[in-house]
Amino acid sequence: MAKKQKKQAGGTPATVALTAAGTPYTLHSYDHDPASPSYGEEAAEALGVSPDRVFKTLVADVDGELTVAVVPVAGQLDLKALASAVGGKRASMADPALAERTTGYVRGGISPLGQRKRLRTVLDASASTHTTICISAGRRGLEVELTPEALTTLTAALLAPIGRA
Repeated sequence: MAKKQKKQAGGTPATVALTAAGTPYTLHSYDHDPASPSYGEEAAEALGVSPDRVFKTLVADVDGELTVAVVPVAGQLDLKALASAVGGKRASMADPALAERTTGYVRGGISPLGQRKRLRTVLDASASTHTTICISAGRRGLEVELTPEALTTLTAALLAPIGRA
């Protein structure tokens, strides 16, 4: 089902950003099922990867500022923890249409990399327990595997406990 591909110079804005930065990564593709209730869990299953190593990219509104939260698909985003991590008071999920316009990606394919407008990013602290993690490569059915350190560096992410089981 899932197949590995080598690095590509073209592709999505996320893969272009990785290639331009000279960051090592592995691209994984799979056949996306539009009827799947969870994009992240579908990715984990299709790739044969534990759901705690596949991270979803969510866009939240923290005190009026869009913020990217990257958390394991095995859990949920703790909005209070996200707000606290960035020094905010309130957080709520961003309007999906606004998230798509701002990032340049479609829901279910939003990547923390290569966004149209660079947003403040928070990566769940559990990422640091893994050698590599998988994130969206900017399209449904396409994942990038990279080190948590590389993702943190490329997005200037803050590492904080923002996920919950």
